[in-house]
Amino acid sequence: MKLRKLEMAAMGSGRGMMDSQNQVQSDTVDRLKLLYPNVNEEETPLPRSWSTKDKFSYIGLSQNNLRVHYKGHGKTHKDAASVRATHPIPAACGLYYFEVRIVSKGRDGYMGIGLSAHGVNMNRLPGWDKHSYGYHGDDGHSFCSSGTGQPYGPTFTTGDVIGCGVNLVDNTCFYTKNGHHLGIAFRGLPPNLYPTVGLQTPGEVVDANFGQQPFVFDIEDMLRELRARTRRAIDEFPLPEEQGQWQQALHRMVSTYLVHHGYCSTAQAFSRATGQPIDEDIASIKNRQRVSKLVVSGRIGEAIDTTRALYPGLLERDHDLLFLLKYRQFVEMVNGSDQEGGEKANGVATSVISHTSRAPSANGHSDKHTNGVAEADSSRPPSEDDVDMSPPPATNGEHAEAEGGSRASVERMLAFGRELYAMSQKLQQDQFVKSMLEDAFSLLAYSNPWDSPVGWQLEPVRREAVCEALNSAILEAQGAQWASPVEACVAHSRTLLRRMARAGLGACAFADLPALLR
Repeated sequence: MKLRKLEMAAMGSGRGMMDSQNQVQSDTVDRLKLLYPNVNEEETPLPRSWSTKDKFSYIGLSQNNLRVHYKGHGKTHKDAASVRATHPIPAACGLYYFEVRIVSKGRDGYMGIGLSAHGVNMNRLPGWDKHSYGYHGDDGHSFCSSGTGQPYGPTFTTGDVIGCGVNLVDNTCFYTKNGHHLGIAFRGLPPNLYPTVGLQTPGEVVDANFGQQPFVFDIEDMLRELRARTRRAIDEFPLPEEQGQWQQALHRMVSTYLVHHGYCSTAQAFSRATGQPIDEDIASIKNRQRVSKLVVSGRIGEAIDTTRALYPGLLERDHDLLFLLKYRQFVEMVNGSDQEGGEKANGVATSVISHTSRAPSANGHSDKHTNGVAEADSSRPPSEDDVDMSPPPATNGEHAEAEGGSRASVERMLAFGRELYAMSQKLQQDQFVKSMLEDAFSLLAYSNPWDSPVGWQLEPVRREAVCEALNSAILEAQGAQWASPVEACVAHSRTLLRRMARAGLGACAFADLPALLR
């Protein structure tokens, strides 16, 4: 059902958008998500520590499983021991990197840092077995699925920081020492490799940094270069010789986008400039534009009446859409934008809630939760008991008249809330509907709902998703596509990038769709 009315218009209440905003705030302190924004950790978690299970018995872990120490005998190479990270490197990283600081080289410094596939023997240093790759500290050699190493870089010892990077676009591996790039060590890497370290003699201790802390090496500079390289490849991608057809197709997409969203004048001007025909009748576009303007201005009651007049039966057939509109109308009543429940003082919309706050207490402070909906179940319909409608003593006749009008407005709003609750009982009872009601009715719990924890619902930008849901439903009822070709193209591109990640194609990490659209 059109993704349940665009997921009830981005949760209808806007909670989904609020959650995403909270996520963005938390991402500012989670460096891994900043480094690898295209990784979906629900599908492919990032390595964040060493595994307590995928290791040899001579390996000890501490400090949140980021410190590795050797606890074996260390007499021969048969006493070598390795540990893998908790998860393999996701292809959607594009470029993956981790660092290991040598806390102590121990007796002999027989340490290996690198990568290995799941199932590779952990009673060996990385690089000695098939699908295992390592850079060793005692001789500076690189080991690629073989017990025989090749000269690669300098040796490393106590105090050094060794980095290991994997380019998942061209399947190569490089190392760094104390922030200096040592060059490519391995090519033709298989997918799904795990960060791995191995130790062999007593006293060897290393700490890992999987990205939780800033790296010694400037990996961000390499990431920027790879993004720029991908952008150049997209910009320079050769088009077919029939460029006129491509331009015509682009003009067609722009024209249908303007028509889809009801930008009537702009669509007509674009049509005159490019010769693109407009399929929809101009009067029809203007009707949709008229309804959309009512929604984005917060006049939802008028928008519902106008929709019913212009498109009879549409809202009666689409119960989810009608509920979404009624929900938004309730919010706009609180906001003061919808005439049915709001008031206007000197032409400016004001919320009736601001007129029903409890009088200041003895200490001079008013109760923040003046109109408190019962905390036990805020999704139940509001009643007059939920709102304190006792006005402070009137100082003159004008004030008393205003308070009486406010009380009547609040009563109308409460009645509307009960109607909204009754409507919700006839819908599919899921978390979307329940959360929308909880958030909407919670607005009544505050004398200043705009500054409350649920005040984000009152922001004008929340009307846009509701407007889009209504516009799409009207188009679909007329036999047109509910999504414009431009939006369908963007959605297909996002899906393609996700499929590339699942297929292990690392280039998906650097095709920055939002940046390209900007």
